[in-house]
Amino acid sequence: MPRETAERVREAMRVAARRTFLPPSVRHLASVDRPIGIGWDATNSQPSTVARMLELLDARPGHRVLDVGAGSGWTTAILAELGAEAVGVELVPQLVEQGNGNLAAHAASTGRPAPRIRQATDGILGLPEDAPWDRILVSADFGRLPDALVAQLAEGGRMVAPVAGAMLVVDVRDGRPHVRTDGTGYAFVPLRG
Repeated sequence: MPRETAERVREAMRVAARRTFLPPSVRHLASVDRPIGIGWDATNSQPSTVARMLELLDARPGHRVLDVGAGSGWTTAILAELGAEAVGVELVPQLVEQGNGNLAAHAASTGRPAPRIRQATDGILGLPEDAPWDRILVSADFGRLPDALVAQLAEGGRMVAPVAGAMLVVDVRDGRPHVRTDGTGYAFVPLRG
């Protein structure tokens, strides 16, 4: 992984401070490197895992990025800080509302427009009507490669997703997905779709 990518991710995570995206009752845990429950069986992911996923994703300015399982809005905000045109999608209506509130508060502190989290449609993964995406970040485990999301990637696109405890990186080249594993032992809440 190029050092420049890791530095960009670290700076974006510093600007989009995790604390802002946690419920008030657990904000004191913001610096702890572990997942934190945010309600509705969802978590705000472990910072070291988020950093690794974002380094693998390598979102760049101008990329259209879909953040699947956006939850609190933290990763959506980080993606926006990386210069991406980020759109979150979340199935739980209360998390959509909470996440958009968090994104608006973060945007007010930076003076930049807030990205949005959209309500997912039950039974449909991602936002196929807005595809193709340059990057897709998945913050929940589908248990198998989510082909419906792979189909939403643009040529040259990349998806990073936990699948059955492994972190998969999917690159689309010549119209075909090329899959590699970057480590195992990851634990994520299940992706519902």
